[in-house]
Amino acid sequence: MQTKYIKRNLFNKIAKHLDNKEITLIIGPRQVGKTILLKQLQEYLTKIKKIDLNSILYFNLDIIKDRELFQSQTEFIEYIKQKSIKRKIYIFIDEAQKVKDAGTFFKGVYDSDLAIKLILTGSSTLEIKAKIHESLAGRKRVFHLLPFSFLEILNYKNPSLHNLIIERKKIFDFDKKEVLKIFFDYCVFGGYPQVILTQDNEEKKEFLREIFSSYVEKDIIGFLKIENEANFNKLIKLLAAQTGNLINVAELSAAVNTDRYTIDRYLLNLDKTFITYNLKPFYSNIRQEVVKAAKIYFIDNGIRNFSLENLNKLFINREDKGALLENIILKELLLLKDTKNFNLKFWRSKQKAEVDFIIEQGLNVFPIEVKSNLTSNKLEAGFLGFVNRYNPQKALVVNLNYQGKRKINNTEIFFIHPYELENYI
Repeated sequence: MQTKYIKRNLFNKIAKHLDNKEITLIIGPRQVGKTILLKQLQEYLTKIKKIDLNSILYFNLDIIKDRELFQSQTEFIEYIKQKSIKRKIYIFIDEAQKVKDAGTFFKGVYDSDLAIKLILTGSSTLEIKAKIHESLAGRKRVFHLLPFSFLEILNYKNPSLHNLIIERKKIFDFDKKEVLKIFFDYCVFGGYPQVILTQDNEEKKEFLREIFSSYVEKDIIGFLKIENEANFNKLIKLLAAQTGNLINVAELSAAVNTDRYTIDRYLLNLDKTFITYNLKPFYSNIRQEVVKAAKIYFIDNGIRNFSLENLNKLFINREDKGALLENIILKELLLLKDTKNFNLKFWRSKQKAEVDFIIEQGLNVFPIEVKSNLTSNKLEAGFLGFVNRYNPQKALVVNLNYQGKRKINNTEIFFIHPYELENYI
């Protein structure tokens, strides 16, 4: 009997890549479901592709016993050479960065030209870059696995409503309330698997505590050797309170009482370990538009809210609901970024006119503005300024209330609900 899992939108793309010779490298935060995804891929090979179970090897390098075979590259190559004499072997390796000199190790395995397919996972881009990434140039394809998207969660909790949205069918007010109820819970608690799979809010909080503690212990203290944990946690709390704002290193340095070099290092570490995302600015005229400062967001709202110790209030009653909604839309766009092939930026002029997000697809650009409260098709000056300057074919205003459209010159502007975002990208 096939095990039932929550299917990831990225699954089909990764499954298709299993036919390619190059290494499949899946990276993402700890406890985001990479191990479960590997099991799904193995079931896909056995159930759909009819690959014999003996042709699939699985190693979890968090388990000491599984690491034994990876002490010697020569021994490992001889082992898989014996296994692949009569058939192609699929080798799944979870937490592959734990192999000593992992990049060189897997480069040698790949270059041995055996009848094998390597599928690797890793939890930290810092470790991946340090140990694997550069050594495997031209030999791998990277897939980013993040916490669940809203539509993945809705598909698990209410498949019929999910299908209505995907098929762009009318959603009646009664069903819309159910969709928004699930969405508001997502805005507060985020999309980590353990959080999604429980209904109890206290358990959700405990799971987030465990995820955050594991991150600090393994990535920050363990791999990065950051000794001042208190300062690091203080910085995370400050950034969480400034979600969607421009990063000001000097102000952060003064607030944390730490030098600017250390703050820069902390910011890089947070970005590379999938806690925050630094959104870069879009510009076409360097003289007229700000080009240096990035905006800070969190990959997961649950982690953001946990760091602020603010998981109690319902989304609709929260004072920071605007920042939470903007952060959720950033996360949703990141999940679409790899599958829809676009660059994601924000726009801010020297006159401080601003648009939350800019999508770049080749030579085409279009703006996305996020508003928690909106009751009409009225647009703010910054958004209008971008539309008038760049004359995009379309523009989006994501909000919780108003749906409709209007046209300005050649630009079609769509006012949509958050759960409709994927249909308009």
